[in-house]
Amino acid sequence: MLRQVEPGPAVVVCSTCRLSAEQREDDQGRRGGALLADALRAVQQAEPALAGVEVQDMACLFACQRHCAVHIRARGKIGYVLGGFAPAEDQARAILEYATRHAQSAEGVVPYGEWPQGVKGHFITRTPPEGFVVP
Repeated sequence: MLRQVEPGPAVVVCSTCRLSAEQREDDQGRRGGALLADALRAVQQAEPALAGVEVQDMACLFACQRHCAVHIRARGKIGYVLGGFAPAEDQARAILEYATRHAQSAEGVVPYGEWPQGVKGHFITRTPPEGFVVP
């Protein structure tokens, strides 16, 4: 059931997320999560400064009420699940900008003033790294 991926900073995209509340997939049968993963990779191609975070696909993050969902993670850092995105370039850029700052932080905490506007209001959960809890 598990598929090994490269360790390190990553945005794990729920590849099976709906396109919208009303629509499961686009006219070509592609889910919103798969389209968001494509948008993330396209932004990375255009902006190499955002390519230091790997984009990984995974079926279902169990955040179905807040599609399109992503999990931002890095070894030894607090992780975050965010949702409620559209598979659009501006939203992909905001996710990658936040994930890049997250990867550069000591513990996975990005000061609120440094959050891109496009991620504000999208946070669902934070998860402590293995062996730690947040006081």
